[in-house]
Amino acid sequence: MELFPLFSGVIVVAAVFSYLNHRFIKVPTTIGVMLIALAVSLALILLDVAGVRVREPAVDFLERLQFREALLDGMLAFLLFAGALHVKLDDLLGQKRVIGVLATVGVVVTTFLVAALTFALCGALGLEVEFIHCLLFGALISPTDPIAVLGILKSAKAPKTLETKIAGESLFNDGIGVVVFLVILGIASGSGGAFGAVEVGKLLLVEVGGGVLLGLIGGWIAYRLIRTVDNYQVEVLITLALAMGLYTFAHAIHSSGPLAVVVAGLLMGNTGRTLGMSEHTREHIDTFWELIDEILNVILFVLIGLEILVVDFEGKVLVLAVLAIPIVLFARFVSVGATVSVLRRHRPFTPHAVKIMTWGGLRGGISVALALSIGSEVAARDMILTVTYVVVLFSIVVQGLTIKRLIGLVPLSSRAKHQGA
Repeated sequence: MELFPLFSGVIVVAAVFSYLNHRFIKVPTTIGVMLIALAVSLALILLDVAGVRVREPAVDFLERLQFREALLDGMLAFLLFAGALHVKLDDLLGQKRVIGVLATVGVVVTTFLVAALTFALCGALGLEVEFIHCLLFGALISPTDPIAVLGILKSAKAPKTLETKIAGESLFNDGIGVVVFLVILGIASGSGGAFGAVEVGKLLLVEVGGGVLLGLIGGWIAYRLIRTVDNYQVEVLITLALAMGLYTFAHAIHSSGPLAVVVAGLLMGNTGRTLGMSEHTREHIDTFWELIDEILNVILFVLIGLEILVVDFEGKVLVLAVLAIPIVLFARFVSVGATVSVLRRHRPFTPHAVKIMTWGGLRGGISVALALSIGSEVAARDMILTVTYVVVLFSIVVQGLTIKRLIGLVPLSSRAKHQGA
């Protein structure tokens, strides 16, 4: 029975914070509830310092809730499926080269560049950190977060081609990012001595290839089932079963659950929507998944704001965390800039594309969850968690609130020109 009161508590907090944001703060819901959660968390910390012991029960609540498991083993399946369901496959295929390069080579390049610069910065600050631990931080912070990206882009009104690039990359780069993270984590924790090129290749094939294949098979089966009925209750239930079942099965066979539900969501949102559903069913499925998306997004961002209670802020590490922000942005700028420079010879890009894609590559809850998954056998675990949390906060609050202004730099004539695929 413990799960129900824990979940009830989160829902109550999320509802109250959503109301306060809508009534008084009036910023995008996800950012607003996270800011309120941060303010409440900081108030609890200050009260604890003043001798009022209210922080410990809140920390105990978060530990029992288990943020990492809640996100990676549950919420992520629904959020990714809901996001992929509304992405047009034709638009995605039109940007396949940019998305493909950024989601693969871009992730690896960013990982190593962040690691090298962070390692140099640690040396300058007098922090004794091994390079492998900096690589671990680079791996978990390099992939952009599809949940944060898709949530912010809804209100940013970016040119369609630019929105597709950023959203498409964020949906697919988790597959490569997780493989890189797992390999480096295995080495850093002392259990990855056998990781060579062959082992990495096998892991990549199982994680990425297996995830894509599962998504195609599961999506096709669900599409065939939906074609044979015209009952929106049954069809909504099939899409729910598809997201949950695929994600669970993929994890059971050590494949990529995120990639499986993204591919299935794309198939269901395009072929399934066009050929398998009536207009009445489409309306109900859209409404259902939009509600799921909105509710879980609010819950996730509330939890991100509250997680500051379990982060240990220490002098030099806090300085490192703040200075890591421009490091991550610079590495992102290099990977995006190099990709656009090469591909610009073959196709046009929206003005200021590199700046917008750099600033719009948000980091979010997935990075925090990966940082929390690092075991105590990794000496730099607490440092990595602190730095990750600060970078994620900056990304969501500062980048998330200002990306719309940056998009405003694109001339209206260019926006109209780039609205197509």
